[in-house]
Amino acid sequence: MRLILGIGNPGNKYKYNRHNVGFIVLDHLASLNSLTFKASAGDYYIAESSLHEYNYKLIKPTTYVNNSGIAAKQALTKYGLDSRDLLVIHDDVNLPFSDIRVKAKGGDGGHNGLSSIIWHLNSDDFARIRIGIGNDFEKGYMADYVLSDFNKDEIKTMAENFETVHNLINEFIYGGVNGLLDANSRLSKANKNSDNKSQEH
Repeated sequence: MRLILGIGNPGNKYKYNRHNVGFIVLDHLASLNSLTFKASAGDYYIAESSLHEYNYKLIKPTTYVNNSGIAAKQALTKYGLDSRDLLVIHDDVNLPFSDIRVKAKGGDGGHNGLSSIIWHLNSDDFARIRIGIGNDFEKGYMADYVLSDFNKDEIKTMAENFETVHNLINEFIYGGVNGLLDANSRLSKANKNSDNKSQEH
């Protein structure tokens, strides 16, 4: 079984915030698969299904971004899973808008949600899909920026990349961290080859 946790803030006022990319991805994935998020006994909403014989659960914490680790710990404990069965989807101001990067483990990169997860799990050994939201803000205004809404053009651009994100999630469900990294490597090579062909014309 795999857990896919999206980082975000609960409530309609935050629905299209840059900080809520994790929730946006999971909502889209749930919609594609006709899944419904339901309240759990813990501090998170959950939607569950399977990909062939591989079970997975989508997790949306209700604790707000800065306390995302509470839900991560609760869910892993409830289902008897290890941190390497967890994939976290989150926004990243250190990446250009709509860029997608995969990371097998590591620090929090200044993200409070990741910091909370690392603290509560006492481990940074969990996979992440980082989705760039850019950093078009003045020094000292990052909080305002991440809590601002995407505009319609940005949402459209993001949606065009959802297939890539969903494919990466599927590979994690099938093959765990190694499956995710292999899929990301294939994707990177395919994109590099595509760029080289474009430059030849």
